[in-house]
Amino acid sequence: MMNKSSWLVAIVLVLGIGYSGLQFYHAPRPKQLSSAAIFNAQLPDLAGVRQPLRQWRGKLLVVNFWASWCPPCQREIPGFIHLQQLYGAQGLQFIGIAIDDKAAVQAYANQTGFNYPILVSDLEGVSLAQASGNYSGGLPYTVIIDPQGKIVAAGPGEMSEQELSNLLLPILQKH
Repeated sequence: MMNKSSWLVAIVLVLGIGYSGLQFYHAPRPKQLSSAAIFNAQLPDLAGVRQPLRQWRGKLLVVNFWASWCPPCQREIPGFIHLQQLYGAQGLQFIGIAIDDKAAVQAYANQTGFNYPILVSDLEGVSLAQASGNYSGGLPYTVIIDPQGKIVAAGPGEMSEQELSNLLLPILQKH
């Protein structure tokens, strides 16, 4: 049998789980997210120069939060490089924001051959990812912003080249 204090603990746990479930359920969906935080951000590139993300406004942006130690991130990057190569001239722009140590990112970049900008950040990048809808803090996390500056998709997890292509091509064809 449960005593009064055990019942009280059980009730608090149930209410706490229910409350956090409500917070998650009511989290903004991508169509409600604003790209303002992304376009207001300035993050350092691999040379240490702070780059304003607003310089890419007007393009179809794929902003990918990643880390060199993250296997799903490593698997999706070759597809990103290929898509940047295929559609960059049509206005597609990938931006990689590494939530990682600069030396590790530089070593990974040297062996990978990125053809799009890589920015390096720590807590500032985490805050930017959260402001862009990454409430869980997981990596990889990708945000797609149309040329008008509207977030059209955002989500955690690995994206295949085909999945991403299916999202991007209709937007590229409209513009």
